Amino acid sequence: MKRELMIQTDKYIQEKIYNIRNLQVMLDRDIAILYEVETRVLNQAVKRNLERFPKEFCFQLTDNELYDWKSQFVTSNKDKMGLRKPPYAFTEQGVAMLSAVLKSDTAVKMSIQIIQTFVAMRKFVNQNATIFIRLDKIEHKQIETDLKLETVFKAIEEKEVKPKNGIFFDGQVFDAHVFVSKLIKSAQKSIVLIDNYIDESVLMLLTKRSKNVEAVVYTKNVDAKLKLDIDKHNKQYPEIKIKEFNRSHDRFLIIDNDTIYHIGASLKDLGKKWFAFSKFEAGALDILKRLL
Repeated sequence: MKRELMIQTDKYIQEKIYNIRNLQVMLDRDIAILYEVETRVLNQAVKRNLERFPKEFCFQLTDNELYDWKSQFVTSNKDKMGLRKPPYAFTEQGVAMLSAVLKSDTAVKMSIQIIQTFVAMRKFVNQNATIFIRLDKIEHKQIETDLKLETVFKAIEEKEVKPKNGIFFDGQVFDAHVFVSKLIKSAQKSIVLIDNYIDESVLMLLTKRSKNVEAVVYTKNVDAKLKLDIDKHNKQYPEIKIKEFNRSHDRFLIIDNDTIYHIGASLKDLGKKWFAFSKFEAGALDILKRLL
C-alpha cells in the first residue's frame, strides 16, 4: 500500500462508508484496496464461503441502488466507468468475516481498523442522536415555513391579496381601475354589480372576468340607449344581464355571492374624484335575497 494512503487510512475509511438500505456498509472495491487484493479475489473468497456471509453481512447492490450511489456520492468518472456490474456491500460483521476467509496479516489488521471506524461512527451518532433529532425537527419546520412563505409570495405575485378598505384621491384613475379589475378577475362563479350609472366603460370592465363567470347589473334606469349598448355588447362578449332596481343609492360589487365591496363611486367615474371603498365579510347573501 502506498505510504500516503497509510497516513490517511482512517479518513479514507470514513469517506468510504455509505448508508445503503439504512445500513452502514463498505463496497468490495474499497475494501480490496485496503486489503491489498484484487476485487475479484475478494469476491471469489466470499463465494467459496457463502455460508459465512448471510444477507446481514453482505449483499449485492441492485441496479437502482447503484444508480442512486453514483448520483449521491462524489465519485470520479473513472471510478464510475470501472463499475461494470453492481458491487457487493459489506456491513461491519461482513468486514470482520472477511479477515477470516482471506487470512492475511494485512486483511486482519485492516479489518480491525475498519471495524474500529464503524464503532467510532456509530458511537458518534448515538451520542448526538438528540441533536440530530432536533436538527431534523428544525429542518421540517423550516420546510413548513418555506411553504407558507411561498404561498404568501405566490398570492402577492398573483395579486390575490386585496385591501379591505381604502381611499382613492383625485387623478388616480388608473389605480382605481386596476383595483376594480383585480376584484372582477378574482370571481370564480358570479359578479353582481349594483350601480345606478352604467355606460360602455362599465361593460368593458366586466369583460375582465373569467370565462363562465355570470355577470348581473342592477341599475336604476334601463333606458333605450342602455338596452342597445347591452345588446351590442352581448353579441361580441360574454353576456351581461341587466335588471332595473331603484332601491339603492350606493354602489356595491358582490363577488361569488359571499364577498361584498361597498364602493363610493360609480364604476364609470373611478378615480376622477375622491372615493372610498370597504369590504364586508358577511352580508352579501342578505342583499341578494332583497334583490330577488
